[in-house]
Amino acid sequence: MEVIVKDTNFISKKQIDSFYSLIWTERYNQCGDFELELPASKEYIKLFRENYYLELVGDQESYMTMIIETIKIKTDVENGDKLIISGRSLESILERRIIWDQTILNGNLQNQVQKLLNNAIIYPSDNSRKINNFIFQASTDPNITSLSIKTQYTGDNLYDVICDICLSYDLGFKIILNNQNQFVFSLYKGIDRSYQQTNNPYVIFSPSYNNLMNTNFLQSGKLVKTIALILGEGQGAERKRTTATTSNGNETGLSRRELYVDARDISMTTEAGEEITEADYLKQLEQRGKEKLAECEYEKMFEGEAETNIMFKYGTDFNMGDILQVSNEYGLETKVRVLEYVRSQSEDGFNVYPTFSSID
Repeated sequence: MEVIVKDTNFISKKQIDSFYSLIWTERYNQCGDFELELPASKEYIKLFRENYYLELVGDQESYMTMIIETIKIKTDVENGDKLIISGRSLESILERRIIWDQTILNGNLQNQVQKLLNNAIIYPSDNSRKINNFIFQASTDPNITSLSIKTQYTGDNLYDVICDICLSYDLGFKIILNNQNQFVFSLYKGIDRSYQQTNNPYVIFSPSYNNLMNTNFLQSGKLVKTIALILGEGQGAERKRTTATTSNGNETGLSRRELYVDARDISMTTEAGEEITEADYLKQLEQRGKEKLAECEYEKMFEGEAETNIMFKYGTDFNMGDILQVSNEYGLETKVRVLEYVRSQSEDGFNVYPTFSSID
């Protein structure tokens, strides 16, 4: 792997192909991150600066651009001093903003996400909040354009809100640095390449195909919740309330698992003094409940060292968020979504580690 270091004006400073180790992680509906370990030298200490950018190039080129956030020097008399550089991808920019004013989302989901970004970053009323090179790129994918949302936020962190929305609708989001040095935000949804469809070529990872080794399998219902009680504004027994459920929300007895959501920040009165209808307000409460339930789903994860040169290559045959078929040596087979893709290079060699989440 090779990395290019760019300054805050996006001017390339140096391309580096020799280092102790590099871990480069891409994610579907969260920001990615990296850690680069090099020999400590005056040249490197001068080169790497907070808020500089890193790009991965060469055979393992990545669509993500990373922001340097942490610089650490580790002295070691026996093995030599090390410089450790780490940070997160451009998506972490969203964490620098909050939902400053009461914001009601009601309508097409993509348009409402754009509204959040416009208010906080692209066209804010306070010009000091504006990021001049940040733009929104609309998707034409009907899996996205057909979605709608009805909810309300005040004071929440913008990054957390975007993550929660994407998680509850199985969407991904990314910010890409384009050739005009603009931060381009877009929503996307992975393509189904599993056995349960016929429109796209299958992508299968399995030890039997020699393209998935050293697998870890995890399934846990420890955090599962099936129904949420959401309470909004008001006092005591007069508080507005509704419920939200998962696909298994009608379960009873031991199978029913309840969650309480305090949504008193959602108001029936807008900042302009207008009243929200009871029906719309309850829909906003329900959306908040669905977002919280999405954080409490049944966990079923496959993790493994993948061989991406034998049959299926990441970035060509499948991408982040795609739905694939995975099985292990014990006959455990499932349809999964690619949530994470880790590239790792060190003195032990180069490896890739995809993380899959079951969606069966």
